[in-house]
Amino acid sequence: MADVFTKAKRSEIMSRISAKNTGIEKIVFAFLRRNGVHFQQHYSRARGKPDIAIPSKKIAVFINGDFWHGYRFGKWKSRIPKKYWRGKIESNIVRDRQNYRLLRKDGWKVLRIWGHEIIENPDKAFSKISSFLRS
Repeated sequence: MADVFTKAKRSEIMSRISAKNTGIEKIVFAFLRRNGVHFQQHYSRARGKPDIAIPSKKIAVFINGDFWHGYRFGKWKSRIPKKYWRGKIESNIVRDRQNYRLLRKDGWKVLRIWGHEIIENPDKAFSKISSFLRS
């Protein structure tokens, strides 16, 4: 399936998609602040720039969007254009796994939470994050 937009228009559209401080991230950040959790956002000194980091405890939390990070990618990859998107998402999955592995190797505890978990059941997601941060 060909893209319905020109390359220039697609580039413009994609440039407006935020990689940091997404709506879901803001919800989690606000929850943590309300509960007195001190953390670093998008911590650049740790591999993969965790969305939430507590460097003194070597704790990293990644809040991953389902599409961009390939949640259950095997089930829906046949429905997207092969040329660009499959390669992009597959490389994101590989990069994420490598970052998590290397962080763990360096002594970090790593939690990945999916966007749909926060949207579908915020209380459960917040509890999962809180428990992890206390561990």
